[in-house]
Amino acid sequence: MLNAGDTAWVLASAALVMLMTPGLAFFYGGMVRSKSVLNMLMMNFICLAVIGILWTLYGYSWSFGNDAFGGLVGGNQFAGLGKTIGHLVGVATTDPATGQVTTPWPGGDALPALAFVMFQLMFAVITPALISGAIADRVKFWSWVLFVALWGSLVYFPVAHWVFSFDGFTGADFHGGWIANTLKAEDFAGGTAVHINAGAAGLALAIVLGRRKGWPRDPMRPHNLPFVLLGASLLWFGWYGFNAGSALAAGDLAGVAFTNTTVATCTAVLGWLVVEQIRDGRPTTLGAASGAVAGLVAITPACGFVNPLGAIVVGVAAGAICASAVGLKYRFGFDDSLDVVGVHLVGGIVGTLLIGFFGTKSVNAAALGDDGLFYGGGFTQLGRQAVAAASVMVYSFIGAFVIGMIIKKTIGFRVDEESEVTGIDEGEHAETGYDFSTLGGRLGSDLGPRTDPSPGNTSADRAQEPNAGREG
Repeated sequence: MLNAGDTAWVLASAALVMLMTPGLAFFYGGMVRSKSVLNMLMMNFICLAVIGILWTLYGYSWSFGNDAFGGLVGGNQFAGLGKTIGHLVGVATTDPATGQVTTPWPGGDALPALAFVMFQLMFAVITPALISGAIADRVKFWSWVLFVALWGSLVYFPVAHWVFSFDGFTGADFHGGWIANTLKAEDFAGGTAVHINAGAAGLALAIVLGRRKGWPRDPMRPHNLPFVLLGASLLWFGWYGFNAGSALAAGDLAGVAFTNTTVATCTAVLGWLVVEQIRDGRPTTLGAASGAVAGLVAITPACGFVNPLGAIVVGVAAGAICASAVGLKYRFGFDDSLDVVGVHLVGGIVGTLLIGFFGTKSVNAAALGDDGLFYGGGFTQLGRQAVAAASVMVYSFIGAFVIGMIIKKTIGFRVDEESEVTGIDEGEHAETGYDFSTLGGRLGSDLGPRTDPSPGNTSADRAQEPNAGREG
């Protein structure tokens, strides 16, 4: 039966998730230098346009159609969004032989197909947008657009099928993805499909493109910390649609996911700031914003499977571990501009694995997996979570690396040195984010790669410390 309240909640959640992409644009845009802010905003904004078209043509079908090519992707049953208008998803079926009623996960009432299509579209949009932070300051715009189209088609759509497509949900006889249905790994809202997926791709592209000019020698401080905090706040707000909306019903499970999202994010902020205090001697605004995002990332896969006490552990672990992980790029020498690896890859892994410890069916009886280790389930679910995380990470890294190398060797992926040094906004878009010409003096000419008019984050100001030069 169609439930108007559930439908309204899913549509509202889709709008909340859509807001996350411009929120991410401000979060990333504040962390780059002033000469790169428009390019960063555009790299995020264009994902809405590109993925929105591909999702309509074939992306939704490849993600949620019946298994094809040995289960790698879904079929073409919904190409052009055919068979969606006037159709429902999540319809209960009755076995004529036994009379047994089967309700596809997550249960509850059916939804209009297009409400589900639009909700899942917003996940597909923000995932490649997350990758952009790893390669800030040095990418040709149209090469990025091509990468988004290819990576979305060849990596995100298949992985979404593996993780999000449950047997029977979009069609009575449809078989869904292997991670959800065969492996029975649990991912409520995208720890693997979104965050590990994007983080691994970001690492691959950072290697393909190489370091920015002057990194890590020159401090590359965030140019607008209020932008960063505004973006983090918009992300937090939109994340309620991301996580609680994934319950696909306005019921108890949505309330649990909403609560866990709040609790984990709060504790992650504190976890990150404590690490900063111990390591750098003071807490920072940038650290608070980054800690919030780390907590949101980690609780995403777990929010519908753990109780609030488990969410506290997930949050504090994510804040502390991700705060420490952002320094890995200096140790290993890859220039992940805005710490996509340290926050999204590491945070996604933390949240995905902790389900194997704190997951409990007392929170979600419809979950296909088993209880976690601390709830009497042994190591079975932890093993499943590890396989899912590793599989997505390896597939995404290889896919992004190959696509990136093809673009690099054909049309070129990186801007020329002059555009990178003088300003990618001018070089790629013939625009600037700020017009200083009316202020007089030398302020406009002083905005270069080594100087910034805005006060930087204190922990990022010290060039020899783990956070030095960090833009995210």
